[in-house]
Amino acid sequence: MRSKGTRRTVASAALAGVAVLVLAAAPGAAAAPRTGAARQEAAPAPPPPRLPRDFRGRGKWIVRDLDITVPFTWEGRDGDSQMTAGGPQYPIWFTNLIHHGTLYTLTYKWPGLNEHPCSRIPGFDLEALNRLLEGARFVGRETLRRTPERRVNHWRVGVVLPDLPPGNHPRLPLALGDVYVDEHDRGTFWQVLQFGVQNLYDPALDEWLVMDTFERRPGTVTLPKRCEPPD
Repeated sequence: MRSKGTRRTVASAALAGVAVLVLAAAPGAAAAPRTGAARQEAAPAPPPPRLPRDFRGRGKWIVRDLDITVPFTWEGRDGDSQMTAGGPQYPIWFTNLIHHGTLYTLTYKWPGLNEHPCSRIPGFDLEALNRLLEGARFVGRETLRRTPERRVNHWRVGVVLPDLPPGNHPRLPLALGDVYVDEHDRGTFWQVLQFGVQNLYDPALDEWLVMDTFERRPGTVTLPKRCEPPD
């Protein structure tokens, strides 16, 4: 998830204090007939997504309302990870990193953007991200109709403030994420939709990442010089 300069993503404030917004449960179990026939029960939910320590993948970053699609890479090594979308020749270019326990975001290019700070959120690491994903709610089993087709498990995770019990209380939905992982491997991420305050640069507040490849080999994670602490 991408923070926006000094307007930090509350969703990733180490992505803790998670409140999930939506749960689309699988169909309920059918009642057993008195004849003793076997009862038809709904399949249990699979284990939630979990980002691995080492991986590498390529795909596309999509901002539909701006009609912009740019190349995208997502790589992890020894628990650190890095997303990079676009590049100097594209209208969008940014990188997100989890590096040595800190979340960094540096946006080099975005339509209408004149500020380019490197934001830092300390105290955020792979374990914090996976704790968030443990709270995701299972939406269902789906097929992503691309080439090739992907059989996936669809999960939803979100952040709401304030954290209040059920009932008639004012609430602000800050962020939503729809996560699509391989049906046989919860550590293979094929698609993610982000929606909320972490997408403030986009007028419609939503951005997609769509992976074409995702493999369990160590990638490369490089902290930009602009994000390095001063000497």
